[in-house]
Amino acid sequence: MDSNPPMLHSPLDQNDDKQKNDHNSSILSPSIMLKQTQIPKQFIWPKGDLTIAYEEVHKEPLVDLEGFFKGDMVATKQAANLIRAACSSHGFFQVINHGVDLRLISIAHDHINGFFKLPMGKKLRAMKKPGSMWGYSGAHVERFSSNLPWKETLSFGFEENGKDLVVVDFFKSNLGKEFEQTGLVYQKYCESMKKLSLAIMEIIGISLGVDQDYYKEFFTDSSSIMRCNYYPPCQEPGLALGTGPHCDPTSLTILHQDQVGGLQVLVNNKWVSIQPRNDALVALSNGRYKSGVHRAVVNRYKERISLAFFLCPKGDKVVSPPLDLMCKHVTRKYPDFTWSDFLQFTQFHYRADHTTLQNFTNWLLSNSNSNSNSSSKQ
Repeated sequence: MDSNPPMLHSPLDQNDDKQKNDHNSSILSPSIMLKQTQIPKQFIWPKGDLTIAYEEVHKEPLVDLEGFFKGDMVATKQAANLIRAACSSHGFFQVINHGVDLRLISIAHDHINGFFKLPMGKKLRAMKKPGSMWGYSGAHVERFSSNLPWKETLSFGFEENGKDLVVVDFFKSNLGKEFEQTGLVYQKYCESMKKLSLAIMEIIGISLGVDQDYYKEFFTDSSSIMRCNYYPPCQEPGLALGTGPHCDPTSLTILHQDQVGGLQVLVNNKWVSIQPRNDALVALSNGRYKSGVHRAVVNRYKERISLAFFLCPKGDKVVSPPLDLMCKHVTRKYPDFTWSDFLQFTQFHYRADHTTLQNFTNWLLSNSNSNSNSSSKQ
């Protein structure tokens, strides 16, 4: 393997070069390695994570939301039952008749495909700055040095803040006025995802037997994450992963993948591929329900794009189980915590995997005990 992979040390013009030097942002990007015969060792994953998928899922949970949006309680109950079964088993399901304009989804794919096809120097204008979650990243090299994902990402935050168009502002401030239209597309896309997320959380509340509005109200003033993923072709797909096995460290993920496919979910300890559907969105749950362990594989010949919207509460929100659930399940698995604490853990202290929540709990309790001991000695 190439022990000296190409590093990007500067964008194409002096202003971008100064920005790069100011933030020490050398990156390693899969898209510039396509002419190499072998992939750099940083991208090679352990054999245990590279197990070939067992089969393609054709009978995955498919939840029709049309009845819910029309106020049909019978159809809503059916949807809740399907979601309960899916989330209790493996943590994912697909939704159709979800109310999101399919043309908007298509346009969002077109715009982000245009971004990822830009010269590297222009993409680096939006690169992540130290300590920030937002911006462009090549293989997350700013955080990790091994088991790198074979992908590029563009991440930005979304929250509804009066008349402020936070997504439009992100694109314009990082990429220039020529990206205002892209910002408007993704502003609308995030607004649609937020609306759908609240609907799904409402049905999840019904499926759990808690007050129907509990989760909807909890997430109404949410502060969510939008991540656009680009997976270039990979010359050694049997050694690399677009995204390694993990559970999303968020409350709910809504994903749209293009027709190339690549999303795989762990079901009964076997990896299965999720067949893409233009009209469907994949939802992955977290919390009391099983958190969906998933990964993304890469393709030797085809590039791939996926759009992931991560629903998250406001940073100061205290995450705790509804009292209705506590009446039925006395033993608590996790202590109360604020979402900002969890975000700090996953962004600066821990690489998300299938044991993130338990390790966060240990970290939180350890810090709490340390602070208590310090206070008692004063």
